[in-house]
Amino acid sequence: MSNADDQLLIEQCLAGDTQAFGELVLRYQDRLFNALLMMVSSHEDARDLAQESFVHAFRKLASFRGDSQFYTWLFRIAVNATISFRRKHARRKTASVEAARENAGLEPVDDNPDVSPSHQLETTEQQAVVKRALAELSDDFRTALVLTEIEGLSYEEAAAICECPIGTIRSRVHRARADLKEKLRILLKQELPPE
Repeated sequence: MSNADDQLLIEQCLAGDTQAFGELVLRYQDRLFNALLMMVSSHEDARDLAQESFVHAFRKLASFRGDSQFYTWLFRIAVNATISFRRKHARRKTASVEAARENAGLEPVDDNPDVSPSHQLETTEQQAVVKRALAELSDDFRTALVLTEIEGLSYEEAAAICECPIGTIRSRVHRARADLKEKLRILLKQELPPE
């Protein structure tokens, strides 16, 4: 998957071949869903936001200038949709961390038969703790961390998506790491059984 491949698919779509956009969806749907899941902590909400983002991208495809990668442009759309989603839901009700964890469903586990059940349980518990800690970060910090650390985007790409200076992204990532480390320390201390 290269920028040239994406650009060719975009040109085909703009010329009336809607299947070309379907190819873009197939290329990026899993990546976008997984990134959104880290931002909203609910499979259903992440799916809805991904779908909404692709629909919006399809409608606005003619406005894609090609200054950035297609995925970067698509992710910006998804970030905006996520911000709007959070604002709407924050007004209605503030969910507890436990409710967010329950909505997220089952955590992925290692299906390798050589791995012991206790290792799988530990891995699942650790993933749940990390997810809880990530959910407690501020929206700006969580977005910056997901973009750079989980999505592997450069600071420049993350700054373009967040529409802020690169120094702001660096600062947010730095502070997000520190906050996440502290939240993990607290959550892991709570998880330990009393002696």
